[in-house]
Amino acid sequence: MAWDEWEQAKAEVAGRQDIAMRLNQVPADPGPSASAVTGGLKSSKKAWVTAGEGVGSLRKSVTTALTELEDGQAGLGTATGCLSAAAQKEVYDSWKTYTKSVFERCGSLQSLLERVGNDQLKTDEAVKGEIDQLKKKYADTDALGGQSKGR
Repeated sequence: MAWDEWEQAKAEVAGRQDIAMRLNQVPADPGPSASAVTGGLKSSKKAWVTAGEGVGSLRKSVTTALTELEDGQAGLGTATGCLSAAAQKEVYDSWKTYTKSVFERCGSLQSLLERVGNDQLKTDEAVKGEIDQLKKKYADTDALGGQSKGR
C-alpha cells in the first residue's frame, strides 16, 4: 500500500508546473501596476553613502602613508654614484606614484558610491557604466620600479 501512495505522489508532482522556475524569474510583462522596484528588491541609500564614507576614510590612511614615505626619503641627498641610493629613489618614485593613484581612486569611488546613495545614479546600468569607467581609468599597470634595467 505504501508503494501505491509513493507512485501517486510522484504522479501528482510530475503533473505540476515547476514552482522553482516560476518563483525565480520576473514576469515577462509585469503590467502597468508593477512597482518601480522589480521583484521587491530595495537598495538602502544609507548603505551606499556609508560605503562611500568608508572608502573616503581610506584616503586619510593613504595620505599618512605617503607622508611617512616622503619623510623616510628626506635627507638621502642625490642618488648619483651610489647604486643602492639610485635603486631606493626608483622604488620611492614608484610607490609615490602608486599611493597617489590609490588616493585618487578612493576619492572617485567614494563619489560614485555617494551618488548612488543620493539617487543621482538610479539604474543598475548607470552604476555599472560608472564602475567600468573607474576600472579603465585606474587599471593597474606593470610595476614601475625594481627592475634591473640591465644593471
